[in-house]
Amino acid sequence: MRTFKLVLVIIGILILNQSIAQEIIKLPEPNKTGGKPLMQAMNERQSSREYIDKELTQQQISDLLWAAYGINRAETGKHTIPTSRNIQDMEIYIATKDGAFLYLPKDNALQKIVAIDIREATGKQDFVKVAGANLIYVSDFSKAGNASDEIKTMTAATHCGFIGQNVYLYCASEGLISVFRAMVEKEELAKILNLSENKHVIYCQTVGYSKK
Repeated sequence: MRTFKLVLVIIGILILNQSIAQEIIKLPEPNKTGGKPLMQAMNERQSSREYIDKELTQQQISDLLWAAYGINRAETGKHTIPTSRNIQDMEIYIATKDGAFLYLPKDNALQKIVAIDIREATGKQDFVKVAGANLIYVSDFSKAGNASDEIKTMTAATHCGFIGQNVYLYCASEGLISVFRAMVEKEELAKILNLSENKHVIYCQTVGYSKK
């Protein structure tokens, strides 16, 4: 039943997207000061799976995405995480109740990719469809040269680990909750996002407010 529903979602999105202008949404400047001390945030970092249906603010989304993969050295275009040989293969998509968006680090902006709520398609757990946001970590294998797909996947997974920990620490500092997830129908999600054959969904991560 779930697979059938995903197929219907994919078909609907492909039809709908033909008429959607890929609008660009400028985010507020990320707040790069304040927050809890690093050691306190590390002490409070944890995985949580009980979410309420509450949206993140635009400022929180900006801060979250900057922490995850923003540009922290404008003069070199380098990110808040390291990547092997500086290949910068990662892309982050964010799914909220308003649709799915690609994060544009250089512009600190979002590009709308899907105009309907696809949160349910970002994981196999029930909580993904109510949480404020689900981050989708995608690697562009074409940036990794001639290595095997196995090596590219391992490298991308390592990069996702760096991103995921940044997100966890941001959430601990902000009073949000998060969980890093592998239970994802990756091929179906790639179709929904209309990814090219070189781009692969690696992991997802849920962010939002706790029931407690």
